[in-house]
Amino acid sequence: MAHPEGELASARAARGAGTLFTVSTCSSYPIEEVAKHAGSWWFQVYFHRDRAVTRELVERAEAAGASALVPTVDTPVLGRREADERNHFTLPQGVTWANFEPPYHLLSRSAAASSATAFALALQPTLDWRDLEWLASISSLPVVPKGILSREDARIAIETGAKAIVVVSNHGGRQLDDVVATLDALPAVAQAVAGKAEVLVDGGIRRGTDVLKAMALGARAVLLGRPILWGLAVGGESGVERVLQFIRAELELGLRLSGCATANDVDRSLVVPTGPVGDL
Repeated sequence: MAHPEGELASARAARGAGTLFTVSTCSSYPIEEVAKHAGSWWFQVYFHRDRAVTRELVERAEAAGASALVPTVDTPVLGRREADERNHFTLPQGVTWANFEPPYHLLSRSAAASSATAFALALQPTLDWRDLEWLASISSLPVVPKGILSREDARIAIETGAKAIVVVSNHGGRQLDDVVATLDALPAVAQAVAGKAEVLVDGGIRRGTDVLKAMALGARAVLLGRPILWGLAVGGESGVERVLQFIRAELELGLRLSGCATANDVDRSLVVPTGPVGDL
């Protein structure tokens, strides 16, 4: 929807920047085609009512070279998106969920169709920790749950199959608009994980200084969503490249101005809260 080349352009830009790219279950190009343009990449997983659909997607991603699975765990059902309702949003003509198009034919098995309402009906609404265990059991890839916001969920996620990383994410505020900000949730999660797994944070990252703050509060790295789409919409692959260059340059400048010779010098002392942070 942002650019004709979609994930292909974003994947190439991420590869050029030497960073990871995450391919969505709902990408507008098939997993296998995006993989040809990417460097190292992960596959984002939605759990479907029909486990055969989820299994087949995971098998395709692993065969295409994915290095991790990123199950989104905060979307057993879609949140209410009022703007989409008012605008009667549907996918534009020519834009599809390519991973469900022929020759894959997954849509018919999952009862999904090319609309948000039908896709919501295909999601598994009873998602729990057993599903994370099942996902870890069907693949050799590390499982990286996306949507963790509390220390307890972080602890359980590691115990139930999150082999490598816990991603602190609030779905960009699109699921529940009153949910806690990821930066506020991050310190408690990082403390709970305590070195057992790396911690990444997703949601609200707009500048290189945001990356610096996330690192100071315990994140190993960040994920970028909307800034990448903005760059893609403006300039395709080169637009995404510029966004990544801007953020990296801002982070390097922030490190220097904070007195940090390297990223390893970043610690909690760089962030001064303006008020009490809840113990989530």
